[in-house]
Amino acid sequence: MNDDAQILIARLLTHQTLRRDDKMVKRALSDEQFRIEVDKRLLECGLKLLDNVYADHVTIALHRNVEPKIFGAKDIWQNNNFGLTRDGVALLVVLWAQIILPKRERQETHVTVADDQNDLFDKDNPIPRAEDTSIGISYTALLSDFGDKLGKKTRMDMNLGQLSKLGFIERRGDVILEGPLLDLMMDTDVLKERIINGALSDVFKRAPLTAAPRKVDAANDADSLESTEPSN
Repeated sequence: MNDDAQILIARLLTHQTLRRDDKMVKRALSDEQFRIEVDKRLLECGLKLLDNVYADHVTIALHRNVEPKIFGAKDIWQNNNFGLTRDGVALLVVLWAQIILPKRERQETHVTVADDQNDLFDKDNPIPRAEDTSIGISYTALLSDFGDKLGKKTRMDMNLGQLSKLGFIERRGDVILEGPLLDLMMDTDVLKERIINGALSDVFKRAPLTAAPRKVDAANDADSLESTEPSN
């Protein structure tokens, strides 16, 4: 049974994420029969392939109908995503809103930050990669804006370290950058309007905390932030 579907799934289980330009991932995203076989095998184990055109990586996650059987009743596991505390989840949502939503806008309008941030591409061209459109945010500015609401410096540093280990973010000096999972494990359709018009509406009324382009490699109240959960 040493076939390509088996190998791809084993690699995803081993490495957690794979780049979209990986040969086998590209096949899974373009070859319908191969994708059906991969999805079938994952589903048999209660898993699913996660990908979106805005992210540079793919990963696997629990299938939604299996989650209660794994984590228990919703009121038990919904506040324990990835083992994060409430302030850790709130910080994750803030980072997603500050990094991913602006990146999505640049990708949808085909704007890249590589050379000229106002350089527009033909709308028929592929969506620019995340590494060409994702901009980091300043840790100093993040701490200044959200430190009081998210546990101050000690708690924020602890949660940033955990988010980095989980693959949601990368740290480069003062700059916090998008990690492989940040644009995969959050439910954009559910969170986008809630964040822009709700918990983080005041953030989007002022200049973003942009710090530096990624090159390869606040809130109305604290309770609103802490109650927002990432998808599993």
